[in-house]
Amino acid sequence: MSFPSTPEDIRRGNQGFHVIAGLPRVIGDIDGTLVPITTPSTHGPRYICCKGYPALNVMVECDAEGVFLDVVATWPGSTHDAFVWENSGLCRAAEGGGFGGCWLLGDSGFPLRPFLLTPYHHAQTEPQASYNRAHRLTRAVVERDIRVWKQSFRCLSKGARGLQLHPRKCCALLHNMALRENIQLPDNEGLQDRDDAEAEDNFPVIQDLHPAGQQVRQELGDNLFGP
Repeated sequence: MSFPSTPEDIRRGNQGFHVIAGLPRVIGDIDGTLVPITTPSTHGPRYICCKGYPALNVMVECDAEGVFLDVVATWPGSTHDAFVWENSGLCRAAEGGGFGGCWLLGDSGFPLRPFLLTPYHHAQTEPQASYNRAHRLTRAVVERDIRVWKQSFRCLSKGARGLQLHPRKCCALLHNMALRENIQLPDNEGLQDRDDAEAEDNFPVIQDLHPAGQQVRQELGDNLFGP
């Protein structure tokens, strides 16, 4: 499990996302998902998520094929997606220029940054609305990926009483292996077992309008969808 670093890997990643809805320079989709656990013996209340059960808020990032590139599975369920992101190694890499001018796509539970593009909360122009549609289609990869992941490994779902052991990244690695070896995974169609829906449904929308991030998002929408 590793983030693209060579020019060839980055180019391949950009191309994979570009064919979805025309957004250029996208290197990954990011999302938070709630993984139910048994209540820890210490700091138990901190693990109670917004839906009322003990959980971890797990941040995942994937490529256009649904392969996990990064998983952070250390924060209690009450932790906001933005906090998980801002305290991750991936965020530090991005702030240090590690994305090489590429972008992650996140939902409104994440802060807008020059390297992390979120949708407009209220699109006011046609280019902004078109950008939101392209963003939603491109970021759907990670939402679908999480549904398949939880369906494949039922220990990650609330219906199976969640993780009973200390969490590890092994299920994510097995998911990647299955994709790379073309092993049949559950069909995404009709999956109804995602426990946490959209991240913006879990936490308040982030109104962190970073000036440089606003400029990047505005220029992208105007260049692609403007008159």
